[in-house]
Amino acid sequence: MPRDRVVIVGSGVAGLVSAFALAARGLDVTVLERAASPGGKMRQIAIGASLIDSGPTVFTMRWVFDELFAAAGRNFADHVRLRPLDILARHAWEHARLDLFADQERTVDAIGDFAGASEAVGYRAFCRDTERIYEILEKPFLRASQPSMGGLIGADGLRGLIRLPQIKPFSSMWSALGRYFADPRLRQLFGRYATYCGSSPYLAPATLMLVAHVEREGVWSIDGGMHALAKTLADCATSFGATIRYGEDVSEVLISGGHASGVRLASGECIPADAVIVNADVGAVAGGAFGTPARRAATAIPLRARSLSAMTWSVVAKPDGFPLHRHNVFFSSDYAAEFDDIFAQDRLPREPTVYVCAQDRDDNDIVPTGPERFLVLVNAPANGDRHIYDAAEVEQCAQRTFGVLERCGLRIQPQADAMQITTPADFNRMFPATGGALYGRSSHGWTASFQRPGARTKIPGLYLAGGSTHPGPGVPMAALSGRSAAASLLADLTSHGSFRRTAMRGGMSMR
Repeated sequence: MPRDRVVIVGSGVAGLVSAFALAARGLDVTVLERAASPGGKMRQIAIGASLIDSGPTVFTMRWVFDELFAAAGRNFADHVRLRPLDILARHAWEHARLDLFADQERTVDAIGDFAGASEAVGYRAFCRDTERIYEILEKPFLRASQPSMGGLIGADGLRGLIRLPQIKPFSSMWSALGRYFADPRLRQLFGRYATYCGSSPYLAPATLMLVAHVEREGVWSIDGGMHALAKTLADCATSFGATIRYGEDVSEVLISGGHASGVRLASGECIPADAVIVNADVGAVAGGAFGTPARRAATAIPLRARSLSAMTWSVVAKPDGFPLHRHNVFFSSDYAAEFDDIFAQDRLPREPTVYVCAQDRDDNDIVPTGPERFLVLVNAPANGDRHIYDAAEVEQCAQRTFGVLERCGLRIQPQADAMQITTPADFNRMFPATGGALYGRSSHGWTASFQRPGARTKIPGLYLAGGSTHPGPGVPMAALSGRSAAASLLADLTSHGSFRRTAMRGGMSMR
């Protein structure tokens, strides 16, 4: 008996998760990827013989992948080797340093030593409240296919209405943090979690403090790097019969009789399908990157609502002067000015906060003897489609970035042939119609999280997945969106018996 055919556009983590889930259920799945390898933003850059993760570097919410593999009758741990980190991240200012630990009591002690007993008490309260926010939102929001504030409240009746203030949707993250911490450095540290969603802590709701709880639940490193996760998902999908075609540029999602009926490649080839999942930024769909008929499947993200972009340096070098851990953050001296530069002035920050992923470091305190692999990242405006980043501006940003590191005691001096720079314009070329925004829509204002589209669209048979859709950006969130797209598609198949048989333009018929 013929199997239902699904085409997935894009092999980012969401597309790979959808392919894995659907192929495991016996559907005929074809993944079309423009690049030469899987992963999307979870990319890897080669510098000489070194491979550097140059996209997401933090792995959390392991349960998302445990559940995905279990549903397919497999054990995630058999496919990906994870190492839990005792130190979640190392944070530095010009004259101070603070580690956050997986063990909450160790963090309490560290904060007490760093800023005093009252701040340690504030941290305990912060932990209680962020755990409560997460528990309230996990089922009705994170796991929901298309949540709404009304649904969030109504799901729990009067109790839901009473609990609404506990998720702190109407306070800014920065102001809420002031109720826990008097020390501005701690507000800066925990405010940084807003950037995980591509947002400013001064504009994002305090609800995003739940990210701190997610990290306390566990941060892991992956043997082979984050890109190894993408390869594993691709391998598992193909083991269930999915086909992944690299180097294929999809120019159009075909619509027949108001229903998605396949795709057309830039080469002119048409591939019929009963359903199509687009794992791309919603801005690309709304902007017509997949044809005019498909534009109504998504709403464009206004320029002012774009999330952060980034300037990154993928580097092989020998560091000196600072005891690096795997994840390191070096803070600017004026956090408010940094986000004003990015979101209000639409320019690179004059003094950035710098993230350094030291990819050859772990919890064992063993310092490599030779050159190491680094991803150095600063936040940037998503203006890569309307601003030219010339050599002088890039060099000035590098001087400011590595200058922050030196003021905190870290010296990294890469050679030109051992470094690759990625600007917002480069990200826009890799992910069109985004301006280089890496997280879709910013989470500014209490309604922003409900403005991300869900998996289903106005066009039957056409689904969306990825970090710009619900529930949001980041590897586990994108994976949840991929699961949601697969589940929505399967539910629609079941409710209709099968998708409608339609005719494809160009003479190719659908079954």
